[in-house]
Amino acid sequence: MCGIIGYVGPRDALGLLVEGLRRMEYRGYDSAGVSVVSRDGALRVAKKAGRLANLEQEIKVGNHHLVGTTGIGHTRWATHGGPTDRNAHPHLDATGTLAVIHNGIIENFAELRAELEHAGIELVSETDTEVVSHLLGRAYRGETGETAGDLEASMAAVARRLEGAFTLVAAHASEPDLLVAARRNSPLVIGVGDGEMFLASDVSAFIEFTREAVELGQDQLVVITPDGYRVSGFSGGEADARPFTVTWNLAAAEKGGHLTFMDKEIAEQPTALADTLRGHFDGTRVVLDEQRLGEDELRTIDKVFVVACGSAYHSGLVAKYAIEHWTRLPVEVELASEFRYRDPVLDRDTLVVAVSQSGETADTLEAVRHARRQRARVLAVCNTNGSQIPRESDAVLYTHAGPEIGVASTKAFLAQIAANLLVGLALAQARGTKFSDEVAREFEALERVPAAVAETLTRMDAVRALGQEIADSKAVLFLGRHVGYPVALEGALKLKELAYMHAEGFAAGELKHGPIALIEKGLPVVVVTPSPSAQPLLHSKILSNIREIQARGARTIVIGEEGDKTIAPFADFFVELPALPSLLQPLVATVPLQVLAAEIARTRGYDIDKPRNLAKSVTVE
Repeated sequence: MCGIIGYVGPRDALGLLVEGLRRMEYRGYDSAGVSVVSRDGALRVAKKAGRLANLEQEIKVGNHHLVGTTGIGHTRWATHGGPTDRNAHPHLDATGTLAVIHNGIIENFAELRAELEHAGIELVSETDTEVVSHLLGRAYRGETGETAGDLEASMAAVARRLEGAFTLVAAHASEPDLLVAARRNSPLVIGVGDGEMFLASDVSAFIEFTREAVELGQDQLVVITPDGYRVSGFSGGEADARPFTVTWNLAAAEKGGHLTFMDKEIAEQPTALADTLRGHFDGTRVVLDEQRLGEDELRTIDKVFVVACGSAYHSGLVAKYAIEHWTRLPVEVELASEFRYRDPVLDRDTLVVAVSQSGETADTLEAVRHARRQRARVLAVCNTNGSQIPRESDAVLYTHAGPEIGVASTKAFLAQIAANLLVGLALAQARGTKFSDEVAREFEALERVPAAVAETLTRMDAVRALGQEIADSKAVLFLGRHVGYPVALEGALKLKELAYMHAEGFAAGELKHGPIALIEKGLPVVVVTPSPSAQPLLHSKILSNIREIQARGARTIVIGEEGDKTIAPFADFFVELPALPSLLQPLVATVPLQVLAAEIARTRGYDIDKPRNLAKSVTVE
């Protein structure tokens, strides 16, 4: 969940590190710190609790002399120990000549800490990371049997002892042109420049300087110098690492004139959808990218699981309706954090669709590994090229949404829905439950969605005004039926994430089974309604729900199809959506709920890009 950057080369390191951290602050912002190796043989550190601006102020007034061309930087999302100055990274060894930054959790840190304390080492923080800095320092000094003065060998020896998930990057005062890093179950990518090298949790940290990158594998270690890099395994020996080229540029990682990244990313949704769909229909058939599962294998699938967390889980709930309708296969949608613990029934004819924006979500990654151990086939839906979940899956379908910096997912969520629908069409095609002309019509309908989302975005001024008006509400409820139910769940999640309000999503048919007790005078209730022409029965039933709510004094905010004359009289506020086939409606119905949540949060004075206690990528269980 933390942001990591490292640099070796000819440039002044400090400015580069701080700017890289700024682009990764969405990954963690409880504290931040940097360490620079100077040419005079000193290693200097500045770190501060709170946002990156606090660190910048500390550097400005603290006289830290952070001058050098090699350095490491870190933004933290607290796990071990609170967000304090002393718990901020980097952490030093006992001599103050070695600095370490870390993403992840060291599960056996208590045992290792006790070992260090027994050896007379005094630890000054509450973190698991400081344990690593002292272990590495002792190894580098030759106190535990390693070759003294060999940072690479020392890192390998320490990494072999660690349990859990980690990315570690170390710098030493005695080696001013070298950084060493190790990774297990936590992201790290190498940036390859001209006479300079980078390490980062995310390519956005170095995209200003190079688009050439290298992905590290599991249990791999890398040494970088200005002239290049060397990758090895924890047990020694050179190891392979896959180079790739980043397909977006610096402008995609900046706000582009919008007030916030979330505003920008909401506006980018038509493009994200179009890019995700592009190239996936050859005129006769749906084509999945990096498809290492042939149609013969897909044809034998007799059950589908979708595993995901948060918004990605809601995209899976939408997929369930479409995949079951198109393929007649049973589909279960599982929270990845619960999946492997309940011992699901999997076999070679089970398809597990693992959905993750980052490709590094810890719970989803462990679900993938459990499915592979049970011999199920795994297809990843992911937005991050070369990340861990796609690499451990049998196949991958990339959502080409571009970088998503705002912590609360917007464009990645819509792209996930679109990708999940492509998976459903590919299954229907392989199994023969839809003829080729039917598949073509469904795909053509999908291709019309980006324009419908763009049209929806032009109608959001009234929604923003509504957000300002209801920002003082104590709670908001969300109701939906059929595919509107997961949209209601997503709307409630966005409001909780951004505005810190009590918000709940319910299946509208469950209203009288308990939730109606929450209805009171003036309570805003958002209702996602189906098309009156495509789903007349469901439409009439949700109209009854709206009447029940209104009769008890609640304020009805209705999301519905444009021209729906039967709903409008019962809506205190009516958001009209372009007409789409029922299974595609979530792709437009979600948009006003994103805008509403963002505007409520903004009116309440909150940072919508960086909600409290949240990080973009949950890389620890």
